[in-house]
Amino acid sequence: MFPFLYFFLFIASYTVLRYLVHKLRNLPPSPFLTLPVLGHLYLIKKPLHRTLTAICARYGPVILLQFGSRRVLVVSSPSAAEDCLHKNDIIFANRPRLLAGKHLGYNYTSLVWSSYSDHWRNLRRIASLEILSTHRLNCLAGIRADEITAFVRRLTRKDDSACTVEMRTVLFELMLNVLMRMIAGKRYYGENVAEVEEAKRFREMVRETFRIGGATNIGEFLPFLPKIGFNGVEKELQELQRKRDSFMQNLLQQHKEAKIEEEDPNSEGGKNKTLIQVLLSLQETEPDYYKDVMIKSIMLVLLTAGTDTSAVTLEWAMSVLLNHPEVMKKAQAEIDGAVGPSRLVNELDLARLPYLHCIINETLRMYPAGPLLVPHESEEECYVGGHRVPSGTMLLINLYSIQRDPKYWTEPEKFWPERFEGMEGVRDGYKMMPFGSGRRGCPGENLALRMVGATLGSLIQCFEWDRVGEEPVDMTEGTGLSMPKAQPLLARCRTRESMKPLLSHI
Repeated sequence: MFPFLYFFLFIASYTVLRYLVHKLRNLPPSPFLTLPVLGHLYLIKKPLHRTLTAICARYGPVILLQFGSRRVLVVSSPSAAEDCLHKNDIIFANRPRLLAGKHLGYNYTSLVWSSYSDHWRNLRRIASLEILSTHRLNCLAGIRADEITAFVRRLTRKDDSACTVEMRTVLFELMLNVLMRMIAGKRYYGENVAEVEEAKRFREMVRETFRIGGATNIGEFLPFLPKIGFNGVEKELQELQRKRDSFMQNLLQQHKEAKIEEEDPNSEGGKNKTLIQVLLSLQETEPDYYKDVMIKSIMLVLLTAGTDTSAVTLEWAMSVLLNHPEVMKKAQAEIDGAVGPSRLVNELDLARLPYLHCIINETLRMYPAGPLLVPHESEEECYVGGHRVPSGTMLLINLYSIQRDPKYWTEPEKFWPERFEGMEGVRDGYKMMPFGSGRRGCPGENLALRMVGATLGSLIQCFEWDRVGEEPVDMTEGTGLSMPKAQPLLARCRTRESMKPLLSHI
């Protein structure tokens, strides 16, 4: 009896003392019960973004949690996000030292995980100017158009029969083909494929990256656990990175040994180098800086982030369209009027398809590929939402909560693309930022929107789509680093009558 009473008094005293300290130091509010050692880890359940949404609904849009030994600031309002990503942008430009950054980020030197420094600024410059610039993307537009054409051809049936398509698989394969051809001049699925086993290995690596990267690793926040043998996630990360690094080194070595100068079939002159060729050219000018490790880290970020997130977004978009066939019909009418049946939608058409943009924006609002932005960390003390935030605090911005907040969105749980009609800037007030914002915003936004827009436009233009059964598509969210559907989408696909003449000849 007495040991239990002493333990209860200890917990109560500890909790009251922390509460008083919070008040006196003007820290953001926290859940009242903070356990010794664990902090607020006892509250965390999967999926994390929903747990944090529920906690913020109770305690406010700016809260301070204790994940074991680490302070975590959770932000779930546009004004607080603006405080972090605009007013305190430089202060929050660093990344926390997490195991994913150590092992998957080449010891915190990759574009995603590097601290805010001259090295990171140079990586960002390379990505923005050499890899993902408008000029570079325009040069490689033929690859993306060619792969979408092959994708449409794969789904086309010569008769009136419908086929059942597992959308997650085919969309991932499309995105991987696009990015691998841009990066290394290879294609892994469809006609004229490269090594099939190589494709399987990479697909499994992407799956593992998002599974392990999104796993809750208690050892991150309770440092004593790995010392007593509880380090299973770290071992998985080490093994995964060994496979990833070996895969990329093999691609790099192939280019070096062959002294690649050949161009993709869509090339014009010598301007359409693969992205590995571009980086190897930089390596020749500054070999001491553009080392293999840097090239591999840039390519891995592009491959892993670009394949899964774009495929996930397209799967969500097709799911909501199947549940809202009237929206699909409206989009088809827009494409029929702007493009017609004589050719496929291309990237240049996207500027003339505003309703298609509305559908994509509404999908990204309701189902952001990353419901939580990649964590930031404060370099010094600052203020967010009027509260003092200590130096060294990890920041989590909950996009899922912000983009579904009824204070800023009418009927936020309703799929309603028309809400974006006539909006010049959907990011006004930081209430919509699926690619992040500020210095650490995603540099691949332009590429992602081109790929998603052209692919979704082609699927709507070329085919009639139906659910497999009578029931609405299950929109339950899965878990992981991104936000996939819990159940992969199965859909029935039939070639549109008006598109048969074109599709029979592509």
